[in-house]
Amino acid sequence: MFRRAARAAAVTGLALLPLLGAVPGQAAEWRAPAATAAPSPSGGPHLEFDWDNVEVRGRVGVGITGMPPDWDVVTVTCPALKKPIRLTPERQGASQSRQFPDSKGEDVRSDIAPGTYPATATSDGRTVATAQLTVTPEAPASISRFVAGPKGGILGSGDSTPEVTVRPGGEIVVLLADGNPARKEDSLTVKSRAFEGPLTIRTESEDDPGCKCDDGSTVYAGHTTLRDDIPAGTYSLTVVSHHGKKTSSAQLVVSGEPVTHYRAWLIGGAVILALAGAGGFVMRRRRRLKSAGQA
Repeated sequence: MFRRAARAAAVTGLALLPLLGAVPGQAAEWRAPAATAAPSPSGGPHLEFDWDNVEVRGRVGVGITGMPPDWDVVTVTCPALKKPIRLTPERQGASQSRQFPDSKGEDVRSDIAPGTYPATATSDGRTVATAQLTVTPEAPASISRFVAGPKGGILGSGDSTPEVTVRPGGEIVVLLADGNPARKEDSLTVKSRAFEGPLTIRTESEDDPGCKCDDGSTVYAGHTTLRDDIPAGTYSLTVVSHHGKKTSSAQLVVSGEPVTHYRAWLIGGAVILALAGAGGFVMRRRRRLKSAGQA
């Protein structure tokens, strides 16, 4: 509704220009607002988008207004969108569709070049409205933090890379905060020679990073165990995000004696050996008592 009101105000202002006249010595200038729809000459249906520009891999809401009371379905096609869009009346007899502006939007293709693409709305086999959808390059990443620190730490400036030193074999939490995360990228892979294997960090992770990340960034987190056979030194952490377009790195300082891990299989083996030894002792004692009784 706001967009339609803005267009009406713009048209009214244009109509008043001849009456007002130009300022002496200065050319009159009027700039039309960015248009997202190309209405029919008769002033009929208008095909609209919720944003004037949408990014590659982004989402855009699509709707139509000005339809006759008896319309039922409008199909919108555009080379920039992954699939055709089916619009229906907001309610019976309504002139506008239910999908705009209260929708989550439609997916923009990831394999197209930025540019302007035509969109066409058809109903009962005929074109009722057209529009132009402007697709812009995907916004770059905005990595505000990529840090690691001991599990259970705060991951603050004094308790995370590169200020903190961790021990070989220790457990650490890795955190990456992106102010402009890529769509449909809920997990990332962190690699380092200090790890026992690649680490997957995720959004909405159960690993509480213990930091106050309230700047609106999307937080990826996860934990891993460092190798216990690595020498002291500085090790790089690397993560690739934004579907391979952004590489971030951090430094992890490792020093000190390795952390001792009492593995479950070692404990279980010790228990089994102890039980076996106790059983042997009981059997030997029984044999001695039996021999003494026979004597």
